[in-house]
Amino acid sequence: MKLHCFHKIGFILLNLGLWQSSHSQTPPADLYQQDSDITGIGIETKTSPPDNSVLPEAPDNLRLAFPYGVRLVKLTLRNELRDWVDISFRYDPKTKESFDWNIPPLTAATYYTADWAILAENDRLIRGSFSFAFGANAEPPSVAKAAEALILEARNGGPNSRFVTPPRTKIILNQDPPRYDPPFTIKLEDQQSGDATEDATADPN
Repeated sequence: MKLHCFHKIGFILLNLGLWQSSHSQTPPADLYQQDSDITGIGIETKTSPPDNSVLPEAPDNLRLAFPYGVRLVKLTLRNELRDWVDISFRYDPKTKESFDWNIPPLTAATYYTADWAILAENDRLIRGSFSFAFGANAEPPSVAKAAEALILEARNGGPNSRFVTPPRTKIILNQDPPRYDPPFTIKLEDQQSGDATEDATADPN
């Protein structure tokens, strides 16, 4: 009886030891949250145009100024309809504090948003964005974004709805549909004519 109890206690302690060792080897969750800005560099970053600004005319370049040297790995520009503007961004591995990027002439839009991503200290990936509008009748992007949020909320059934609006699809006209050849083809008319021939040539007796 005592021997059985010792075996049972030993088995429990062994399981606890294995659980503790496996638990201690589990990597912390924050190692995978590379894009969270715990450094505060996003707040200290200065952009041109400034975020939520209204300009008299379209800018011809984008500027980002960081508090210390970083590597810019992403810079994109899009309008409120998520139509992308080709700004010919190319990654440069050099570490710099400021980046100036020329952009093509912009067409009229409600607002534009520039999304950026950098590799900061310890190669931590940090993301950010800033929006701007331009023109005589332009409003701050925050006003347009608030109106968009209300429209989506009403369309999706209110704030408690779990429905997600699907992304916009692009319809392509004047394009022939693809043709797919099946693995085999059965011609019923040939089979029926063959059966009729066999019936005609068969001995009636």
